[in-house]
Amino acid sequence: MNQQKIGMFMKSLRKEKGLTQEQLAEVFNVSNRTVSRWENGNNMPDLNLLIEISDFYEVDLREILDGERRNEEMDNDMKETVLKAANYVTEDWAICYRRMRVIMIIGVVGFVVSGVVSRTPVVENQIAGNISDFILGMSCSFMVFGIIRTSVIERKSRAFKKRIENR
Repeated sequence: MNQQKIGMFMKSLRKEKGLTQEQLAEVFNVSNRTVSRWENGNNMPDLNLLIEISDFYEVDLREILDGERRNEEMDNDMKETVLKAANYVTEDWAICYRRMRVIMIIGVVGFVVSGVVSRTPVVENQIAGNISDFILGMSCSFMVFGIIRTSVIERKSRAFKKRIENR
């Protein structure tokens, strides 16, 4: 795999779209310096990002990895490789889902504990009341973070699977 060739190809794809490095960096939520490193062949995007880049430029992942356009259709071997990559990414997202569920469960438990503590005479103590309020705030934060994060992951997961199925 020739990183310089891949970088030049990614640069030509960006220029075909009429984008600057800064604009492309905003699309993929990276710095323009990162885009520059990709295009110079110093670094490569990770697999998840490579798949998003191939979808953005409407080229096959194989074309990006080869650093050149191909006119032939994706053969069965390549399709299997892409599906294996999709399964790998899906497993990665499943791990993230489990972590988010744990964070949300901690949030719910904290919410319940705060509710119980706030209804007991212990709250009359200023320190206990402050602790209860802190637990309530953290619990709400955990739940909101979990909901937002899982919805983003789910949206990306569905979009990725749809792209793979359409190829």
